Amino acid sequence: MLPADVRTLGRGAKETYQIGRQTHAHEGSVFALCLRRDGSVLSGGGKDRRLVHWSPELSLLQEAELSERFGAVRTIAEGAGGELLVGTTRNAVLRGGLAQGFVPIVQGHTDELWGLATHPRLCVFLTCGHDRQLCLWDGAAHSLAWSLLLEDTGLCADFHPSGQVAAVGLNTGRWLVLDTETQQVVASGSDGNEQLSVMRYSPDGEFLAIGSHDNFIYIYSVGDGARKYSRLGRCTGHSSFITHLDWSKDGKFIMSNSGDYEILYWDVAGSCKLLRNRFESRDREWATYTCVLGFHVFGVWPDGSDGTDINSLCRSHSERVVAVADDFCKVHLFQYPCSRAKHWLHLISALGLGLKSH
Repeated sequence: MLPADVRTLGRGAKETYQIGRQTHAHEGSVFALCLRRDGSVLSGGGKDRRLVHWSPELSLLQEAELSERFGAVRTIAEGAGGELLVGTTRNAVLRGGLAQGFVPIVQGHTDELWGLATHPRLCVFLTCGHDRQLCLWDGAAHSLAWSLLLEDTGLCADFHPSGQVAAVGLNTGRWLVLDTETQQVVASGSDGNEQLSVMRYSPDGEFLAIGSHDNFIYIYSVGDGARKYSRLGRCTGHSSFITHLDWSKDGKFIMSNSGDYEILYWDVAGSCKLLRNRFESRDREWATYTCVLGFHVFGVWPDGSDGTDINSLCRSHSERVVAVADDFCKVHLFQYPCSRAKHWLHLISALGLGLKSH
């Protein structure tokens, strides 16, 4: 930080500013300065994530270090009553002070978001992505309830039907189960070393299905209040990585899609057996519907599609409509089931999607 000897210059003046004092304030660049009402100065650094309070004479008065999950200081502003507002490199706006610390009032992901799961009863949802942040959001208050930094990249997630725990799949083949109240890891495991793409609990909460990029679906039995997990079997038959999967309402069967556009059906109760006759599952009822390929949603695919045009799909809780996200930044809303083409209700921008009534 290089404070200057301030002078008032008139037009054509030959005077120049001179450095009156030099103070080593931060490790790395200084990105933010804030002159407070009392004449003292606040500075924020990059590498050290420190917020430093200086006297008017540039003597060190106080300092605080931001948590790594918030990132480094980028901007500082003084609010009412001496309260400080700090903007960070991780898309957070913090409020507080050097003595009492800071809390986020706005916070978001800083990289691609891949995992999204909604609570079975409450208006909250979970997200994870390439920034390694796992975030629980309050949908009613439009605010962040809590966040934590994972060791690896989170790519998929799902709530247990009780809502007390949530499972998160990572890019390393590892998975975690966390208590949604305490944020503590209550169980963990690993299935191969390929990234996990889908986590899905059965509707009764007795099983967890994990879809992996190694082309397998791993099935675990769940016990002890969703805190104990034992490998039950493995669904083998896909020739490409797993992209989507759903459980039947009775919790005995699974429908899955893969990267080469396969639709396969599995008898989990029958030792994870592949059902060769797909038409046996044509009228089966599904607890969720996120598979982009299936008998109930063939009509969502437009003529001439190459198989990659539709990226995600989700049926409403009422089972009356299905939302479809495509490669063209659009979200389509269809009637459900949609086994014939042109069953769309309306087309809206993904940014304007609002499905509260469903």
